[in-house]
Amino acid sequence: MTKLKAGLGIAMLLLTMSACRPSVPVPKPRGYYRIELPEHAYRTFDSAGFPFRLEYPVYGHIGQDANLNKEEHAPYWINIEFPEMNATIYLSYKPVTTAEPLAKLVEESYKLSYAHDIRADYINTPRFRTRNGLSGVAYNVGGDAASAYQFYVTDEQRHFIRGALYFNVSPNADSLKPAADFLKKDMDHLIQTIQFK
Repeated sequence: MTKLKAGLGIAMLLLTMSACRPSVPVPKPRGYYRIELPEHAYRTFDSAGFPFRLEYPVYGHIGQDANLNKEEHAPYWINIEFPEMNATIYLSYKPVTTAEPLAKLVEESYKLSYAHDIRADYINTPRFRTRNGLSGVAYNVGGDAASAYQFYVTDEQRHFIRGALYFNVSPNADSLKPAADFLKKDMDHLIQTIQFK
């Protein structure tokens, strides 16, 4: 009996010692910052000399890249910047001319949007008509592409605007989704309120 007790005691001691190993640290999954999104509200952009007007978010700031405007001879290109979200909607306006007919402008827009096909999971291209009678195409780009949402709007005769949303960070669809979806609603509102002069 004493040998049995001694054997059980040694077995219990070995089990206890092997069970008391320090735990191996496990890294926590990567988290993302929570951002507070404002209420959607809009103001009108109707600058003298510009061939269009539209409504844009009150939390956005309109600016122009003077060098780009000079290089491209495009004084009507504007950017709507969202510093709190580190995002920008780039708007480029071009008149429809014989040198740049509508078909060429649409083809350029298509090429620029499909340049993201390398990183995109998919690209949906629904056509739309605005409440102001303009037509266009929205490019909804899925996956870790640099720009999740792009569009063009035209009156099919004289005016053409292309827009693209970019974040100034490495593309990560999961982390950018809340801000991208929020700004997509603003882009939809912007599209619906475009009017050509």
